[in-house]
Order: sequence, then structure tokens, then C-alpha cells
Amino acid sequence: MKRVITYGTFDLLHYGHINLLRRAKEQGDYLIVALSTDEFNWNSKQKKCYFPYEKRKQLLEAIRYVDLVIPEENWEQKIEDVKLYKVDTFVMGDDWEGKFDFLKDYCEVVYLPRTPEISTTQIKKDLGK
Repeated sequence: MKRVITYGTFDLLHYGHINLLRRAKEQGDYLIVALSTDEFNWNSKQKKCYFPYEKRKQLLEAIRYVDLVIPEENWEQKIEDVKLYKVDTFVMGDDWEGKFDFLKDYCEVVYLPRTPEISTTQIKKDLGK
């Protein structure tokens, strides 16, 4: 079984997220999503989520492409996650191109194109948030 992992906040879930998850799942048989916790988002990214972690987790678990949701609590956990979950492929959006190449010592690293016309940042901007 080929295992794939991706990371993200997945707040205000939209079709760009679904596209990423679908294409990530196409890279293997089992998709793990490391979901940023509220504390990590606030303390490390200075991001306040609209939906709390548990609600975002429920949404992700309801998506047919997602097999397992785990918490992302810090930037440094990626190597340990890859080892622990026996990951074959690490997937991120191409806005992170090159940032995770250090994982190539442990697994394949794939950067997928973003869905260009949609983003959570744009949704919040359009809503005046």
C-alpha cells in the first residue's frame, strides 16, 4: 500500500481544498492529512481559524479521499510523521515549492498546482474579514 501525507489548515473548506485532496489521493492508496491545530495556527502562523480544530477534522474525515486525519502541532514534526506512518509520498501545494525538499531523504516529495481562482485568504478578503 502506497501512503501519502499532506498538511494544512483547511479552514473554510472549499473546492480548491477538495481538488488538492483528490490529486493527493491519486498519488497513492492511503491519504493522511495532518491538520494544523488551533494552537499551532495561532502561535506559529498568527492565523485565527473560523472553525475550531475538531470541526475542521470532522469535515476532512467526511471527504472520501481522506483516510486518516492527524494533528499538526509544529513545523518540525514532518520527518517523524513520515517515519511513523511509513509515508511514501509527501504532497503540498506548489505555493510551498522547494520548502520541503529536505524530506526527499525519507520519501518522494510532490508539489501540486493550486486551483488558481480560489483560496481561503481570498474568501476572507471578499467577505471583508
